[in-house]
Amino acid sequence: MGALCSVIRFENLQELRRLCHWGPIIALGVIAICSTMAMIDAVMWYWPLDTTGGSVNFIMLINWTVMILYNYFNAMFIGPGYVPLGWKPEKSQDCMYVQYCKVCQSYKAPRSHHCRKCNRCVMKMDHHCPWINNCCGYQNHASFTLFLLLAPLGCIHASFIFVMTMYTQLYNRISFGWSSVKIDMSAAKRDPLPIIPFGLSAFAASLFALGLALGTTIAVGMLFIIQMKVILRNKTSIESWIEDKAKDRIQYYKTGEIFIFPYDMGSKWKNFKQVFTWSGIPEGDGLEWPVRDGCHQYTLTIEQLKQKADKRVRSVRYRAVEDYSGACCPVTKGVKTFFTTPCTEEPRIALCKGDLILATRGLKHWMYGDKVLDSTTDAGMRVRGWFPRKCVEKCLYDSEMDQPLDGEKKNR
Repeated sequence: MGALCSVIRFENLQELRRLCHWGPIIALGVIAICSTMAMIDAVMWYWPLDTTGGSVNFIMLINWTVMILYNYFNAMFIGPGYVPLGWKPEKSQDCMYVQYCKVCQSYKAPRSHHCRKCNRCVMKMDHHCPWINNCCGYQNHASFTLFLLLAPLGCIHASFIFVMTMYTQLYNRISFGWSSVKIDMSAAKRDPLPIIPFGLSAFAASLFALGLALGTTIAVGMLFIIQMKVILRNKTSIESWIEDKAKDRIQYYKTGEIFIFPYDMGSKWKNFKQVFTWSGIPEGDGLEWPVRDGCHQYTLTIEQLKQKADKRVRSVRYRAVEDYSGACCPVTKGVKTFFTTPCTEEPRIALCKGDLILATRGLKHWMYGDKVLDSTTDAGMRVRGWFPRKCVEKCLYDSEMDQPLDGEKKNR
């Protein structure tokens, strides 16, 4: 019993460590600044609590803050749900339709993907979000999306408070001359006088909070729209990308196949209910999913296997001609390489002169691929990531040389 309690305490401590990351620190900081300044501005200078409207407004501000934090911490600490270690399909013959994860030592269930940050296979993985320092997936997709909805709404309310506070406080302090505008911040011309005068520091703090609120409204609001688009199609961001690649693969090889996304129920309302339920618990178990007519559980995983095989065929072998330390923005590899570093949390791989790399995609000054490792000493390991294009050259003796990278097609 004592050992079990120790394990539980350790797991809780590990979850709390998610807060010690730049994403949650910034996100919670923005929430704290906007909500605190909105309450102070409303109570002190715009809408005092001795009025009915002021009391209702204050309660609404608290309500926004509580709901935002509730869904934020739900998304962070409940997590996406992970594929059980050692999982495999019930029928042994179905193992040929799914990928095997060497890290988790189990098969990947349909709609699951391995996250390098979480180091686990995530059920119905959408993406790894740095702002919650966790993945968005099967169990927390609804909470994450509600957070994306409530944060802009709360910021819009706070922005209204900031604007009206500055307007009402500055209205009688601004005097216009023929060639100048003067603002008198020395005394408040309000009856009755507020407990704390609205001075220059209060104005600066309100203006700063207004900028944060407006920026959050635009940025998080756009993320909410993106999430709702994929939810109403019963997809994830990764599955949308897989579907696009399926169409590209069919068009490239002219196979005549017709790829049908298996999880779209044909109705936006039915798709919506797959994520949002009254109980707060999403539909299904995260391992098996309802599919549309003409499809089966492994329709998408079979397409993923085809894309993986196609990726191996179309990969290009390169040899490193310069050492590369794996720095995110290498200073010694040229100005263009420094300023065009990929804006992604995907890793960079260190290179030594003579290393072989199988490149699968590329930008103008960067490439992405797998380092070819010694199978005898690095069995089971996989090292992949971005590296500068100028550090490598194409291996002319390789038989798969004539296939250009997808990124190269666009950049030429």
